[in-house]
Amino acid sequence: MSGHSQFKNIMYRKGAQDAKRAKLFAKHARELTVAAKAGGLNPDMNARLRTAISAARAVNMPNNNIERAIKRGGDNDDGADFQEVRYEGYGINGVAVIVEALTDNRNRTASEVRSAFTKHGGNLGETGSVNFLFDRVGLIEYLAETASEDEMFEAALEAGAENVEFASVGHEVICNPDSFNQVRESLEMRFGAAQSARLEWFPQTTLSLDEDSARTLLKMIGILEDNDDVQSVHANFEISDQVLQKLNV
Repeated sequence: MSGHSQFKNIMYRKGAQDAKRAKLFAKHARELTVAAKAGGLNPDMNARLRTAISAARAVNMPNNNIERAIKRGGDNDDGADFQEVRYEGYGINGVAVIVEALTDNRNRTASEVRSAFTKHGGNLGETGSVNFLFDRVGLIEYLAETASEDEMFEAALEAGAENVEFASVGHEVICNPDSFNQVRESLEMRFGAAQSARLEWFPQTTLSLDEDSARTLLKMIGILEDNDDVQSVHANFEISDQVLQKLNV
């Protein structure tokens, strides 16, 4: 389990439960609304909205939910005034953590995020205090059976991607954020909709955690991800398979 992908795996397992699915859909709905309000209702003219729609479909959000969220973005008197906020700090054992949020109350969100850090052996820092330890990238994921490694690598290279990582369960295509939509659209024309496509904070190096530290950090991440205002959590750590088995993750 590595720093850029483990949250996705945890999130999908939570998503199997109805209550968690509802919370997950609410987070995507918020992003859809903000994206539509910021750049317009036409996804062909709004790259952020295209990405939000793709991400929502990747978690099987119903089309009518997606359409309602987009429509709210064009309704100037809907009462929603969400602001994008990024929090940075260190978790237990010096693990660098980035939290991205959409909130209508910055004081509330900051207090709740700070509490999660403090209660689990971490501390919240200033914006910019840890992001130098990450690269901002576009990440597009396909299941392994979608294409062979050679086919995916060739297609990604032609699309303008910078790298492709392969695992038994899938392919991860990595690209510059500025070319994210171009690469995603090129791959989707060839292979169909991606399993996941998003902008990601990719750790430059990772810290290995023992069982106790891993348990504490995952508990903190779980609390952060359960926060309605938090859209994503990123961190630079690794957990070995042996420790994962003990944690039953």
